[in-house]
Amino acid sequence: MSGHWLTRRTGLTPTAPASDRLSKRSVLDDATRPTAPEPDPQVSFGRRGLAAGQHLIDVHDHYRDELQQVRDLLDRVAEGITAAGQARGELNRLTIRANDWTLGGACQLQCVSLTEHHTSEDDAIFPHLRASQHNLSDVLDRLDTEHHAIGALFEEIDTALIHLAQHPTDIAPISDALDLLTDTLQSHFAYEERELAGPLAQYGFFPGQV
Repeated sequence: MSGHWLTRRTGLTPTAPASDRLSKRSVLDDATRPTAPEPDPQVSFGRRGLAAGQHLIDVHDHYRDELQQVRDLLDRVAEGITAAGQARGELNRLTIRANDWTLGGACQLQCVSLTEHHTSEDDAIFPHLRASQHNLSDVLDRLDTEHHAIGALFEEIDTALIHLAQHPTDIAPISDALDLLTDTLQSHFAYEERELAGPLAQYGFFPGQV
């Protein structure tokens, strides 16, 4: 499934992956990511479905904004404006951390608490898409694997912030961890939008939505 058919047939525009990397490390295997085929020509997309697909992109944009807040926060720590302990508290209050970076966080912000998003994805959204579009299974498996990898990066960020609190002049571990998180999320968001905005526009986030 490519972004070309998505935009051509739905008007939805998935965000392009970042052209430059910040980190020398990587936890994603971009080159082997599976892709699903374009829907049959007779498939049409209605207003409610298109709104569901756009919602995924909009929520990712919100997360991108929050990621920039995290990077700005690190700059303030590096400049001595904000203490590392305060930075940990601010990071933990962000939606991106509370949502565990799951699709559940992207589609049910209005109706479930942030801590329930991971469960909502496992129990409802991905199974709904699997049942609706069987050739999407490999994509969903890869996205699930990437969600776990991203969760581990948040733990690395937290560990680096603890290190910074103990060693206030050593900014390198948190800078490295945040660069890797930024690269990973930008790549993951672009992939998820490219692969799921179309199926969401066709099937919705849950049965009966579209």
